[in-house]
Amino acid sequence: MRIARELHDNLLQTVQGFMLRLQAVNETIAPGTVKDEFEETLEIGDRAVAEGRQAVQNLRSASTTDDLVQTVGALGDELASGHRTTFRLVVEGPTKELHPIVRDEIYSIAREALRNAFTHACASHIQVEINFDERLLQLRIRDDGRGISPEIAEQGRAGHYGLAGMQERARQIGSKLLVLSGPETGTEIELSIPGSMAYCRPGRSRVRFFRWKEE
Repeated sequence: MRIARELHDNLLQTVQGFMLRLQAVNETIAPGTVKDEFEETLEIGDRAVAEGRQAVQNLRSASTTDDLVQTVGALGDELASGHRTTFRLVVEGPTKELHPIVRDEIYSIAREALRNAFTHACASHIQVEINFDERLLQLRIRDDGRGISPEIAEQGRAGHYGLAGMQERARQIGSKLLVLSGPETGTEIELSIPGSMAYCRPGRSRVRFFRWKEE
């Protein structure tokens, strides 16, 4: 919450003030190529502000609960609200306490996958499954939509970094992320994390589960 407040009250406010100054300058530029390029630059700035606001909202949402099941369920219900696609959450096994870093990365992966599914899949149904097995934590997100080509499943869409970001987050927590799909066959995203890395264990240090890169 403190980080969210700092971003909103300082960084975002400064950027918004900067954008207002640029818009005022834009009003003084005569129509032509320079003005067109300036307005394209303003559009990029507007998107950056919108993404910043979304990041702040995500931080505030993530800080309200430590329960992965609750946060993923709430997100799915929110995305399905007013949408023709239905959403269902299935939980297998007794829930376990997760390491905070692992929990937050899983939520970020689930959020990206669900937003993609609701936005692009043209599905009638989306289902999330969370399996709390003792030796393996698994997250599956399935839809019955139009599917995606093998090239996009492997490399992502040109100019879009959602899948690449999900793969990077998965590697950060020592897990595997599989994307199974094909045209008109729906899509399944499966995240598998060893229980030894996912679950909190009494008396164990959380830090040593992660491999940090030396700069």
